[in-house]
Amino acid sequence: MHLEFEDCLLDLKRRELSRDNQIVATTPMVFDLLVYLANNRDRVVSKDELMDTVWSGRIVSESTLGSQINALRRAVGDDGQQQRIIRTVARKGFRFTAVVQVHDLDTETSSPHSDTESSTAHPIISPTLPAKPSIAILPFVNLSAEREQEYLADGVVEDIIAALSQYKWLFVVARNSSFTYKGRTLDVKQVGRELGVRYLLEGSWRKVNNRVRMTGQLVDTTNGSHHWAGRFEGVLDDIFDLQDQFTMSIVGAIAPELERAEIERTRHKSTENLDAYDLYLRGMSNLHHGSRESIDRALEFYNKAIAYDANFSSAYAMSAWCFCWRKANGWMQDQLQETASGLKLARIAVELDRGDAVALTRSGHALGYLAGDYQGGIALIDKALVLNPNLAAAWFLGGFLRIWKGEPATAIEHLTHALRLSPLDPELYRMHTGLSVAHLFLGQHDEASIWAEKAFNELPSFLLPAAVLAASQAQAGRIAEAKITMTHIRKLNPALRLSNILDWLPIYLPEHRANLVEGLQKAGLPK
Repeated sequence: MHLEFEDCLLDLKRRELSRDNQIVATTPMVFDLLVYLANNRDRVVSKDELMDTVWSGRIVSESTLGSQINALRRAVGDDGQQQRIIRTVARKGFRFTAVVQVHDLDTETSSPHSDTESSTAHPIISPTLPAKPSIAILPFVNLSAEREQEYLADGVVEDIIAALSQYKWLFVVARNSSFTYKGRTLDVKQVGRELGVRYLLEGSWRKVNNRVRMTGQLVDTTNGSHHWAGRFEGVLDDIFDLQDQFTMSIVGAIAPELERAEIERTRHKSTENLDAYDLYLRGMSNLHHGSRESIDRALEFYNKAIAYDANFSSAYAMSAWCFCWRKANGWMQDQLQETASGLKLARIAVELDRGDAVALTRSGHALGYLAGDYQGGIALIDKALVLNPNLAAAWFLGGFLRIWKGEPATAIEHLTHALRLSPLDPELYRMHTGLSVAHLFLGQHDEASIWAEKAFNELPSFLLPAAVLAASQAQAGRIAEAKITMTHIRKLNPALRLSNILDWLPIYLPEHRANLVEGLQKAGLPK
């Protein structure tokens, strides 16, 4: 499709702008800005809307937005004085005012449509995909005989839209747009093009007597492939409670699937085509592996993302968290210097965006673990949970800080909730580790062994579950098993001693320290 206005021609398929038959060089951001304004030329587009769509929700300054608008005006032969094409509406936003002719090249005969020739709505111009992952949640199909129950399914879908909208790394189409497809036979690729999203969540709802079954599937609109499918059942006693259960289960299941799909997609992009978010995703991919080498690579990718976008709060926070992981495994070469670096990154992340739940979560944990600021770290993570109550990382990292602070019972509640939210999470071994430490501190040594062994089997290079496994085995009287585990610990960190446990773990209560130290001493850890 081509858009023609003034002396300009905009080729949406080739992503080219030309003036007087000469190609005009534009940055991807300027091109997307032009397409979005042209696509919405029947109204004023606010600055917030441009940030949410063209900048994918990233925080950008007024000067950055102004410079991009100025670059756009220069590209189309306009300026801030004339404003023939792009008009600034004071305190409101911007309006595309030029008369546009739309040439649909998909038909056998190209037929131009002028804005002035018809009173019908503008032809649909497919929006470009946002830089971050994008999704639309379509109305679920009611398969019940009771049509009056349809509002139940609609309520769940609305709750899912609201919950997913709390993930700042995810672009979610508003309810009013996605619900225009209700009751229609759909082609997922066409819906993806019309809404400008890469993923669709669609599903069905069935009620029989007092039982409700909901199914859902996550589809890639670019190729029609399925990334996830799930089924959830419940009893219709309390409608709001049931809606909350379905929402939590579906959001908890698809959020990590979306991240996994995006990581896989990024792997196939060439290095020279990576943007800040792609670099961030590559960092996440390496971070989930948990090895010393993969954490080093993750830090490199986060640093590159920060160099690409100096306001990328989540990248700063994840960099800070990499230093937590280094400390947790005894990999720091210069503990004072690396701890200071991690804390600096965490504080920058919080200052950049106090509305980013991921940044608050990872930074809060870094401040608690690296600096021993339990209260400050927990406060940041609790703020993250207000912003996004379905963020599994906030639940399990908040659980860890409560463990170190001396509240293992409360920590178990948080960690268990994280497991329920995201049962297939790539950071599952971290949740299992937290549960093992909490049970050890409560003196529940057999339970601690079970959780520690799960984490140990998932990631044998993780020092903490190995230590908890040895300590809990010894405290339960299984000394021979504990000594075998200790052999593995000594290989992971030969420098670990009973005397430097507090340099490794910020355990607040003396009785909790004693439980761990006593167990490790029985297992054979030197003084």
